[in-house]
Parts: sequence; C-alpha cells; structure tokens
Amino acid sequence: MASTLSQVFRDNPLPLNHIIPLDFTSVHSLPESHVWPAFDGFPFGTTYPGEKFSIPIIDLMDPNAAQLVGHACEKWGAFQLTSHGLPSILTDDVESQTRRLFALPAHEKMKALRLPSGGTGYGQARISPFYPKFMWHEGFTIMGSAVDHARKLWPDDYKGFCDVMEDYQKKMKELAESLLHIFLESLDISKEEYRSTTIQRGHKACNTALQLNSYPPCPDPNRAMGLAPHTDSLLFTIVHQSHTSGLQILRDGVGWITVFPLEGALVVNVGDLLHILSNGRYPSVLHRAVVNQAEHRISLAYFYGPPADSLISPLCNLVSSGQQVVAPRYRSVSVKEYVDLKEKHKEKALSLLRL
Repeated sequence: MASTLSQVFRDNPLPLNHIIPLDFTSVHSLPESHVWPAFDGFPFGTTYPGEKFSIPIIDLMDPNAAQLVGHACEKWGAFQLTSHGLPSILTDDVESQTRRLFALPAHEKMKALRLPSGGTGYGQARISPFYPKFMWHEGFTIMGSAVDHARKLWPDDYKGFCDVMEDYQKKMKELAESLLHIFLESLDISKEEYRSTTIQRGHKACNTALQLNSYPPCPDPNRAMGLAPHTDSLLFTIVHQSHTSGLQILRDGVGWITVFPLEGALVVNVGDLLHILSNGRYPSVLHRAVVNQAEHRISLAYFYGPPADSLISPLCNLVSSGQQVVAPRYRSVSVKEYVDLKEKHKEKALSLLRL
C-alpha cells in the first residue's frame, strides 16, 4: 500500500508552506486542497471489527507479559495495554486540556505556531510536506516544557495546561521505561546488552515527544485523510485515544484494521528503531487516522527512543524459530541520522539501511 501511495503522489509538486492548519470552523465543504486522490486502501473501504481482526490486549501485570508482547509485536506490530498504572483522572485531565487548546480560535492558536524546523508548538503533522494534499488534522507538539508557548495562548491562565502536560509526560516516561524492559525481556536481551548495542554516549536524556492530535468533524470524510499512512521513527509510541475511533493499522493479507478505543487502555505500536534493533523481528507498523462527520476526535501520542547520538544496531544474538543465528539485516545508524533519513525518504528509509 505504501508504495502505491508513493506512486500516486510522486509526480505531484509539494506545497511550499505546510505548517499552517486550516481554520476548520470557517469551512462547510471539503476544500480541494484537502481532497485526496484514490489509491489502494482509499477512499476508506471495509474495516474489520471483531475478535479475529482486533489487535491483542495485554495486561501489563500478567506474569507472561513479555511473551505476550513479543508475540503481539511479531504478528501485529501493535497491542492495547491495560493495567499500565496511568490514573484515569490524569488521562481525563490531559484530554480536557487538549480539547481546551484546540477549541481556541484559529488566530489564537497561531500565536503558538511551531517553527518550520520543528520543536514545540502548533501546526500541521510533521509528515505533511511529503504529500501534495493537506490532512484534516491539527496538532500541538511538546518537546520538553510547553510553558513558553502556553503563555502565548493563555497569558494569565497557562499553569493548568502546563502542569497537566508535565505530569502526563512524567508518567508516560515511567511507563515507557517499564515497556522498554518488557521489550528487551521479550527479545531475551539484558539492559546491559541494550546499552552496549545502542552505544549510548554519556548520560543524555532519552528522546521523547508528546504529540496532541485534533481531528475536527469533516464535511466529507470519505474524501479526506486524517493522518496519512506512516510508520513512527523511534522505538515505540504510546497512544491515548478518546472515545471516538479513527486509528487504523495495516494488517498484511487483510487490509486496514480499526483499533477501537478500549476504556482505560493505551495503544502501543512498534517504531522503526525497534524494527532495526530487533533485526526485523518486530516490524514497525503502518498506521493512519480516519475522520468522521459528527465528532471531534482527540488522541495523544508519546514517542520514546534513545538519545539522539545513540547508535542503533540489530541485536545480533537474536535467533530464528529454528534457533539458527540470523545475520544482521540492517547497518548501524545513529538516532539523529535515521531521523534525518526518514525526513528525506519517509517509508523508504528502512530499506536504505538493508544489508
């Protein structure tokens, strides 16, 4: 599907300015700038509900959690996580603050516009420049503290937003570190081997970002794209969905599977760096977001990875099902080098590292 999508767009010029979202409250029909051409899997066709086509649900407290996570990553590239310890009052608060932000008038949100080079702030999805059509989406990225940007939005009332986001990021980092241990255990890798393999120079902080996503009601959802098909670049992503469904993953041999929100659960999906680290055993999952005509959908994505100067290599002691040692399938790459590669070549980045 990804190659088909690339073929559709390869001869089309890219827009020069892709950072400013549409003022969604001012339009009542889908602008041509947001009408996507047909390609394999779009317009949106059949989705697959039911147990057979649902991603695994894993209880983090299950004694066999590592084994279950490993199986889910191999077969699906994603799973829903319960018993993760994140208080429901915190997820309610962070969703409330997210809705508060996106409910601001467009000209107010523009005060916190993200720079073209990235970082914290309001704007289009980072993958937007790869496509000649705009997505029915607006986002707010938080890398570190959001105080400077929040002050621009609420000069006298920014503390509530910042406190909730800071608390959420703290709890998500703790959860991500627990999940990293589970991932390593599922691969039969010790933390020492992981540190040795990734060659983490010094004691720099891990590489994280919190992305707040807004998908307003769309007048013509079957011709609009919420978030184009893509994989995430870092080790893994933890997603909180509001009660409205919209996240879909691509299942080989089946098609697009809707990941329906499960009360109290978080979605975890494999990213490209974990794909490399696992030597392809845990494939990064292609996913997208669809929109609807009636409801405003919110989601929060927490991206987790090693420091930018870390070197990522396949864990070469991984074995196949026949217990035969498998040679490295990918060359070593620093996190920064891979992120730069992904920004230039998008879904082709992994293939460029193949040995």
